[in-house]
Amino acid sequence: MKKVYGSAAEALDGLLHDGMLIAAGGFGLCGIPENLIAAIRDAGVRNLTVASNNAGVDDFGLGLLLQTRQIKKMISSYVGENAEFMRQFLSGELELEFNPQGTLAERMRAGGCGIPGFFTRTGVGTVIAEGKEHKDFDGETYIMERGIVADLSIVKAWRADTTGNAIFRKTARNFNPPAAMCGRVCVMEVEEIVEPNELDPDHVHLPGIYVHRLIQGDHEKRIEQRTTRAA
Repeated sequence: MKKVYGSAAEALDGLLHDGMLIAAGGFGLCGIPENLIAAIRDAGVRNLTVASNNAGVDDFGLGLLLQTRQIKKMISSYVGENAEFMRQFLSGELELEFNPQGTLAERMRAGGCGIPGFFTRTGVGTVIAEGKEHKDFDGETYIMERGIVADLSIVKAWRADTTGNAIFRKTARNFNPPAAMCGRVCVMEVEEIVEPNELDPDHVHLPGIYVHRLIQGDHEKRIEQRTTRAA
């Protein structure tokens, strides 16, 4: 089965629709699928729910979809670098479901493993726990979190072979593998695509069984904040 496509638009063809749930990989601006995000913007789909560790910045990453008002709800951990996100949230234009980072990663991983829910102590006694089932185990209170199963996963890898076996670099490995796992369909952009058997199997972080389509893309690799001092 062909997995390699010529462009982000081609790879997303037939997969997008209004009101869908998208799981997006990346950590801050590290390892974000920027080409796929731009293609989603250009496709014009609306009322999206996006599960992602963060919401990009004002002019890059998922911030592009916030600028065009294509996202109606974010399921996120950290959103502090995006002024437009803050404006939309405080004005009531954008829904927000806060998740601790570890909980969000586990919700994605659980969804990809067919686990509908799990119990965790993280968030007990906070607003995170409101409306969720509580249960005691060995004298400690836990809350139940639901696994995430997305209509579409969009992720970015460093290297992958044409069957989708992928390697992620450094912090890009935090959320990309679980995000990829939880999508009914996963589209991945890659810095370098190689032939099968060119990757050391012991170095593969994500098996190709989770990846349905992939593209090779150019990436800016921005830094959210840079602080310097005079020489």
